[in-house]
Amino acid sequence: MRLSEKKRVIIRGVGFDALTQNEAASALSAHLQAGGGLAAVYTLNPEYLEAARRDETGRLFRAAKAAELVVADGVGIIKAAKMLKLPLYEKVAGVELGERMIKYAAENSIGVYLLGGKPGVAEAAAERLSGKYAGLSVLGTADGYFEKTGKASDAVIEKIAKSGAKLLFVCLGMPTQELWIYDNKKALEAAGISLAMGLGGALDVYSGGVRRAPRIFISLGLEWFWRLLREPWRWRRMLVLPRFYIAVKKEARNNKKQKV
Repeated sequence: MRLSEKKRVIIRGVGFDALTQNEAASALSAHLQAGGGLAAVYTLNPEYLEAARRDETGRLFRAAKAAELVVADGVGIIKAAKMLKLPLYEKVAGVELGERMIKYAAENSIGVYLLGGKPGVAEAAAERLSGKYAGLSVLGTADGYFEKTGKASDAVIEKIAKSGAKLLFVCLGMPTQELWIYDNKKALEAAGISLAMGLGGALDVYSGGVRRAPRIFISLGLEWFWRLLREPWRWRRMLVLPRFYIAVKKEARNNKKQKV
């Protein structure tokens, strides 16, 4: 069951819930409080959308469609919505939304499990978050270096089940994390998870291993540029942005012609 009653905004074939950061946090908190079945939460950017277009199996589209909440984690998605005249106005950064849920979990005695990152990263994130939020109960951690199918994946889910956690952060990188949640939704629900959030590199930030961009870069929509300066090897991945904008601009022109 979706966590927002609003009609999804479709960009490049992927639906986004048009929620603000506050609205998204409220929807997730309410779901955790109600103790409902598993809800998958994805924080998607243009990279996921373009990967979905190249995916001949269609699994990335199906995974996004099946998620209970999908928010726009990228100024590129917001700019695309503006070009297409769609009602999607606010970027919802996964790292910020995740930390808001950590705060809520600490205040409401909800157990958390951190999955992903290099060996030691999840543990470091748990230590720092526990020091920041009194009462936080991180019931388990595991790195992201495991086979995502078969016995290895099943063993990870078994550990999650034994932990008793209700909130699960899955930080395996996009789109691996979304597909893993999608493929294992029934198993994760049976393991007692109420909320599974795909959060990319959030654990690296929470652990202190990676700095987020200065606030001025974030406010100007240049967080991607900050990351490129810090990690120049990412330039090939950044090429998805101009391709994405060109495709959206073409779609916007076609929409305009059809209305004439």
